[in-house]
Amino acid sequence: MSTLEEQDIKFLPGVGPKRALLLSKELNINNCSDLLYYFPYKYIDRTRIYTIREINGSMPYIQLKGKIISMQQIGDNRKKRLVAMFSDGTGTLELIWFQGISWTIQNIKLNTEYLLFGKPSEFNGKINVAHPDLEEPAKSLATFTGYLQAYYNTTEKLKNSFLHSKAIHKLQIQLLSQLKGKIAETLPTYLIQKLKLISLEEALFNIHIPTNPELLHKAQFRLKFEELFYIQLKILSLKNLRDHKFRGHIFHKIGYYFNSFYKNNLPFELTNAQKRVIREIRLDVGSGKQMNRLLQGDVGSGKTMVALMTALMAIDNGYQACLMAPTEILANQHYESIKGMLAGLTLQTGLLTGSTRKAERKTIHEHLLSGEMQLLIGTHALIEDTVNYRNLGLVIIDEQHRFGVEQRSRLWAKNSSPPHILVMTATPIPRTLAMTIYGDLDVSVIDELPPGRKPIQTLHYFENRRASVYDFIRKQIAAGRQIYIVYPLIKESEKLDYKNLEEGYEHIRKAFPLPHYQVSMVHGKMKAADKDFEMQRFVKGETQIMVATTVIEVGVNVPNASVMIIENAERFGLSQLHQLRGRVGRGCDQSYCILMSDYKISAESRKRLDIMVRSTDGFEIAEADLKLRGPGDLEGTQQSGLPIDLKIANLARDSQILQYAREIALRILEEDGTLNHRDNLVLKEQLKKFSKTQFNWSNIS
Repeated sequence: MSTLEEQDIKFLPGVGPKRALLLSKELNINNCSDLLYYFPYKYIDRTRIYTIREINGSMPYIQLKGKIISMQQIGDNRKKRLVAMFSDGTGTLELIWFQGISWTIQNIKLNTEYLLFGKPSEFNGKINVAHPDLEEPAKSLATFTGYLQAYYNTTEKLKNSFLHSKAIHKLQIQLLSQLKGKIAETLPTYLIQKLKLISLEEALFNIHIPTNPELLHKAQFRLKFEELFYIQLKILSLKNLRDHKFRGHIFHKIGYYFNSFYKNNLPFELTNAQKRVIREIRLDVGSGKQMNRLLQGDVGSGKTMVALMTALMAIDNGYQACLMAPTEILANQHYESIKGMLAGLTLQTGLLTGSTRKAERKTIHEHLLSGEMQLLIGTHALIEDTVNYRNLGLVIIDEQHRFGVEQRSRLWAKNSSPPHILVMTATPIPRTLAMTIYGDLDVSVIDELPPGRKPIQTLHYFENRRASVYDFIRKQIAAGRQIYIVYPLIKESEKLDYKNLEEGYEHIRKAFPLPHYQVSMVHGKMKAADKDFEMQRFVKGETQIMVATTVIEVGVNVPNASVMIIENAERFGLSQLHQLRGRVGRGCDQSYCILMSDYKISAESRKRLDIMVRSTDGFEIAEADLKLRGPGDLEGTQQSGLPIDLKIANLARDSQILQYAREIALRILEEDGTLNHRDNLVLKEQLKKFSKTQFNWSNIS
């Protein structure tokens, strides 16, 4: 017998080749398994049958039982409608169709009992229902589903081919009736009994055709648990395998470079959080196991310092290190700041980006191969095939989520035995997301700002306060400070009524005219050289105002910039707002972030801006962002949200189930790391299937 994955959806009665192609293109449903695991997004309670005399035009969806006693077409071809009178013995109401009139006339029978489902409205004192669902009770989905009717997301193209929610539900019912007694269990019996889960067959039946709310809840829990459990089992089993299979380079000593830097070059006292993280890394690189560590910390918390000191550990032990940044601006910034911090130490440090000249590139390649170059900083140019190292011992990846998995895997292959990996991010990652995306990495957090830094004051102003905001800018510039002004768009959009960069730039130049004020402009569509020129003018203090798009979200470090103004702040997500805010507050002066918005904004936008004003805690903001917007594309795989598409679980809402699933997976692997015990063979088999369809993102994190 073929598996569900092998059964093409086109062979299911009611589908056929044309509809199968549409289902594939629109919903990525290709086989019977895809259909079965395409879950409803909501359920409508069809428990109660009302009488006509009980209903009014303000009620939500209602269900009635009665007969159509008359039907007539009204109006001409341009404004034709079908009106029917429906009676249940307690009263009558109008049913109205504006579309599908011919089909309705042919298929609806007079004086036959129907279950009617729809939303009542009132017009000219009469109750009516437009485009109701009508089913004969003997054939009714309401009778079949008992209490709750499932609703499925669909698209306009599918609806045009009559594949609306109701049609998809009918396909599910048909498929489930064929599969009764044939759905194989995917979890071990001992786990089902221990966790008091319902069977997979029961869960799938009750997710599509729930007979009562309690069974629906049990079905949802079983399917969410299983989905999150297998993700965790996969991540943790790969971590187990890697820990046993790969020996890491052992950094035996803390030597000359590390000690000299610590004694003579350290620009400021390390925070306790930085010291703690360095100790954690020291234990990793001395353990004989390959390090895979995620370093989280807000902008300005000192992650680069920790990364540099880790690189010095590698160099002290005869290894090379490289640091990969997502943009040339950031790579240049790292190179300049690290080179400055290493002054007096005889270390050869290189910079490799897309702009590096051919002759210089050739020298870098030679020095890397000979081992003369101990530290290389750059962009994705570091992973080009022509770049080879003599003895790469440490890879540091800054802003991990901006690199795709394939790019990172190419770095992994640069050495015969895998180097230690330190992943840094200034985007605080909620715990649930970290357990899923970075579940195989050890996590370190720098949760302390360097001494002397003051928390950034965040304010939300509406458009009517613009004059006072400009007065504030003038005062800040008079005090010697610099200003960022960020816009969401580069060119005016017909669809979006937002301030745009070019218009904003001209407006700012008029409000802050020459010769008293100098204004720079930077955006993503500029040539790299032009962008760098404008950035450098701002860095050197030659311009006081930088008008930009979010290109400066990850950008240069300008300690003198004390004000960040974000135009149309309601258009940005919380994490992005927090990243932009992190561009200021880099020096010892009080810094400010001003969120500008129109007065008319949605309740959700207002909530986001209120959170920003209230909190500077990146992790609190990230958790709130996850709840408001969903997972997003933090891991940088395919811009799809997660390395695996979740079918039913939701990381924002199901964090407790995720934690529970991880604990169970850990316990099983502690007792049977290879899953060879007879009771765990079903787990091993499911992981094999999982591997065929999911990218192995553990080895390249």
